[in-house]
Amino acid sequence: MENLQTAGVVFRDIWKAKKRISGIIEKTPLLYSQPLSDRAGANVYLKLENMQPTGAFKLRGAANKILSLTEEEKKKGVATFSTGNHGIAVAHVAGANHIPATVCISRRVPQEKVKKLKRLGAHVEIVGDNQDDAEQYCYELEKQSGITVIKPFDDLEVIAGQGTIGLEILEACPEVDQVIIPLSGGGLLAGISLAMKATDPGIDITGVSMEKGAVMHESLKHGKPVVLKESDTLADSLLGGLGPDNRYTFSMVKHLMDQSVLVSEAVIAKGIMFMLEYHKMAIEGAAGAGIGWLLGEESNRYENIVIIISGNNVDHETIRSLTDKY
Repeated sequence: MENLQTAGVVFRDIWKAKKRISGIIEKTPLLYSQPLSDRAGANVYLKLENMQPTGAFKLRGAANKILSLTEEEKKKGVATFSTGNHGIAVAHVAGANHIPATVCISRRVPQEKVKKLKRLGAHVEIVGDNQDDAEQYCYELEKQSGITVIKPFDDLEVIAGQGTIGLEILEACPEVDQVIIPLSGGGLLAGISLAMKATDPGIDITGVSMEKGAVMHESLKHGKPVVLKESDTLADSLLGGLGPDNRYTFSMVKHLMDQSVLVSEAVIAKGIMFMLEYHKMAIEGAAGAGIGWLLGEESNRYENIVIIISGNNVDHETIRSLTDKY
């Protein structure tokens, strides 16, 4: 357990987060998927974080961080940089608590997410062509006005908030022996993995990224955070860098994850369409990545598998184009 303790976040922090955010987040269903189970030869469950009020898991981490701020910090306001889901979560929590919020995003963020941010009352700043540009601008705002930056993933309270998903999985399916998690900055995987490994180090943690711009995957290969050029992808919520001063998630993912896998755009599309056809839910590319990967596995050694369905913030045009194509 040494690695877990030195990472900064401990198991108790996740339980504290569970108590703090209980009035804001939904305890999401763990859905047994018969069609996926038939194909995998195992019991496959879907953790439906797409059913959060904001449509994605990010609400948990954002709520835990914002609610941990002092009253003085809340008065000054919050800001964040986001590919969409985290910004939506920050705007939602801030609005519910009458806290001014600014969300910095790149031009790559789909219009559906931009519109949602504005509907939630956030001030939206569109900066540059990638997440790193938006991040830099966000920290400039922090220096100028003293607002608190709510990081998308590399933050103790954010990681602990995402870890509450792990507690719910263990409560609903204590027999779980593999969890498949979308992987980008690593906050989701770090939090869930901590809950799982603290309970049973033998639970397999599989991180799934798209082939284009898999920053954490490549960073682990190089032994340090790297910067990659971003490309258009169905899994747009997995875009973004780790930051050169990454303090927590790189180390936690390195120590807690059992395997990192990459999937093509076609595999992501297959996962999205599978969910739409068999479970009548429209999900974003990041959420479809895990389903698509499992569908492509020829053999499986686990009996009880959980796939994190991370969100549903997908453009109507994307769903329409995939329906026409597939």
